Amino acid sequence: MKFSNVGAAAALASLASGHTIFCQLKTSAQTYPVSHAIRTPSYDGPQTDVSNSNMACNGPPNPTTPSDKIIDVKAGETVSAIWRHTLQSGANDVMDPGHKGPVMAYLKKVTDATKDSGVGDGWFKIQEEGFGNGKWGTDTVINSGGNQQIKIPDCIEDGQYLLRAEMVALHGARSTNGAQLYMECAQINVTGGKATKRPTTASIPGVYKSNDAGLLIDIYNKPPSSSNPYKIPGPAVFTC
Repeated sequence: MKFSNVGAAAALASLASGHTIFCQLKTSAQTYPVSHAIRTPSYDGPQTDVSNSNMACNGPPNPTTPSDKIIDVKAGETVSAIWRHTLQSGANDVMDPGHKGPVMAYLKKVTDATKDSGVGDGWFKIQEEGFGNGKWGTDTVINSGGNQQIKIPDCIEDGQYLLRAEMVALHGARSTNGAQLYMECAQINVTGGKATKRPTTASIPGVYKSNDAGLLIDIYNKPPSSSNPYKIPGPAVFTC
């Protein structure tokens, strides 16, 4: 009971200050300004209903602002999705460290990245980090100053894509829809792709279910272990 109480207290304490936003993209060329080519929200809250269309690129209750910008990205390079607690926060204010969970990244090929809503089929996962060696994916991002490292596959086709970066906080995930999912979409144009492999795609919403083992979990009383490994939600990572 003592452990349970500590976990509950940590969850409650982190509710007020733990929100986060993917607000900048860093490529091999430069670090782009806040909100450049990213549909950033005016509020830093999560999505909790995985069946909602706002799971694709965020949205109400976190209204997002459209961007007419597109960032050029080279196939095969590693970019950084930069996360901050608010649009005004610095690298020392990424997300409450009590927010523990996985991080993922997806791509969707689109005709016009500035106009496509992201809702529906076409998504494929290109990066993930769950739980290992006592550390969560969110810990890695927080400890690196908010940088989520994402390698763009070199075997995909050239063209415009939505890059969806995501962090999941599991402090309230003991109950259905208790997991907090944070995501934004960057608008990118991939060049130099080899176009040698076509990914299997999935729909957002639809890629997760509310009772997925990685989203309905008590990380305080039944934490992941070697005998009870954490299962990252969603499909397997696409590889070339």
